[in-house]
Amino acid sequence: MDILTGMLANGIELGALALAVWALVDAVMRPTPLYTAADKLTKPAWLGITGGAAAVSLLTDTLGIFGLVALVASIVYLVDVRPALREVQRGNPW
Repeated sequence: MDILTGMLANGIELGALALAVWALVDAVMRPTPLYTAADKLTKPAWLGITGGAAAVSLLTDTLGIFGLVALVASIVYLVDVRPALREVQRGNPW
């Protein structure tokens, strides 16, 4: 049972790191004016948040408090900021 628990924990750790890196790469790829057009924080702010989340995910335990904060920050970018940026980029007003 310990092997299964360890594999599950490693899978969660890798998944959290993958989400953080995905959020960071997506934030880097988006043009700077989109962030203000979508009424979100600036691009440097989101680069700092997602970069910090990626670093924390790499260096700490995902199930610790800092790892959970990093995971939430990555999820917020991916489910709130990214769709708003995509809508603005496509030209849809809503």
